Amino acid sequence: MYVCNCNGLRQRDVARAIEAGATRPRDVFQRNQCTAQCAKCVCEMRQMIHDSREAFALAAE
Repeated sequence: MYVCNCNGLRQRDVARAIEAGATRPRDVFQRNQCTAQCAKCVCEMRQMIHDSREAFALAAE
């Protein structure tokens, strides 16, 4: 499923960037060698980053 239609970023692209250390949407774009266009995807990226951090915190308990 696409997260960013402007840059063709899929959920797996965003997930890989998060796994590689992205902590902000800006980092996701940077790791995928693109920039935000319309920014409609930023909220979803933030949610994915938040969910990833939460899952990591739960796993660490």
